[in-house]
Amino acid sequence: MQATTLSAGDPIEARCTKCRKNTNHIVVAMAEEVPVKVQCNTCSGQHKYRPPTVPKKAAVRRTVDPKVAEQKEWQSLRPGMDSKQAIDYSMTTAFKVGGLMNHPAFGLGLVQDLVGPRKIKVLFEDGKKTMRCK
Repeated sequence: MQATTLSAGDPIEARCTKCRKNTNHIVVAMAEEVPVKVQCNTCSGQHKYRPPTVPKKAAVRRTVDPKVAEQKEWQSLRPGMDSKQAIDYSMTTAFKVGGLMNHPAFGLGLVQDLVGPRKIKVLFEDGKKTMRCK
């Protein structure tokens, strides 16, 4: 298939410097087989030929599910935990950061943070939970 050659007066798509977008133009002047000057059909402005721009792809945002991240953290920390050192959970017991807890419903947990007075954040196999303590 043979490509058609452009000549003055032919329609062409170009980037308009006045409209600042891709619009239809008419070729005004040629240099060999390349358009040099074009006129915009929208704003009637004449300018140098600029090829149309390709729209940019939207950036894909990849979010990490907090549950998945917590489960991976648990799996990495679990081998170093000794369940014999875990303290049974009670709301009247004081816990320290880095201490192990044995909860009747959630199982073995690692105290990660003091959230406020009488509250701690504990990482269990199911994920992080905020617990009440002394």
